[in-house]
Amino acid sequence: MNKRTFQIYLGIVIISWVILAIIFALYDLEISIFVVSEASLWGNFGADYGEYPGYAFIALGLSAYIGGYIKNLKAQKIPAYLAILYGGIMLSISLLDQNLRKIIEYLMIIFSVIIFIIVNWNTDLSKYRKISGIISFLAIVNPLLFVQLVKLFWGRVRFRDLVAGYSNFTPWFIPQGITGNFSFPSGHTAMGWMFLPLLVIVRKREWKDPIKILIIILVLGWGIFVGLSRIVVGAHYASDVLFASSVAAVTTLLLYNRFFLSRKNK
Repeated sequence: MNKRTFQIYLGIVIISWVILAIIFALYDLEISIFVVSEASLWGNFGADYGEYPGYAFIALGLSAYIGGYIKNLKAQKIPAYLAILYGGIMLSISLLDQNLRKIIEYLMIIFSVIIFIIVNWNTDLSKYRKISGIISFLAIVNPLLFVQLVKLFWGRVRFRDLVAGYSNFTPWFIPQGITGNFSFPSGHTAMGWMFLPLLVIVRKREWKDPIKILIIILVLGWGIFVGLSRIVVGAHYASDVLFASSVAAVTTLLLYNRFFLSRKNK
């Protein structure tokens, strides 16, 4: 992707974001009324486990990014060891609490980082600095800063918490302040799109390359699946998912521009 292509992609994302934001401002409630099924098996699977692969991917990204700035090859793995230690401590707590979902979450983090260490035992992690930088900063900008801060101050009531007659429904563009409600935007969706940087890795492959096709299907498929699952179970509106998705896409593109297209990074 060159500078011109980057600008085209960025423009497409922003224009699509604006158009859908207008549509959802008008039909958010109607969409949820039509599609919500709180007993949906696939919807609840996405709601229960949709975030966890993203957490594991963030652990990999941060381990590689921080480790890549350490000159000693063996010492580069220290951030990864710390990620495993953290995962182990939290896993122990989850086992004591018999929290199956958290057990799965921390097992995913631990095993992902262990596999990363084994595969890259003799690898200089500085080679991953750009792509791991995109992963790390995407995690900071979208799930951590944008989602959590906006959730806190927007105060939007989730669809499943609306009163009879939906009288306390509010459109996405009207913040309610600190109310204890956290519908807008969707944190699960932000985590579901954490794999977007993988598209950067396969950007130079031919479009007919089966690896590129598979990565694109998995990345886009997972992000869409997690987002839709949150709407189906009534945890979020379409606009909640839209904003988390759009910020993920725009942030990834801007980080790609910063790490790969900026002259001082070439």
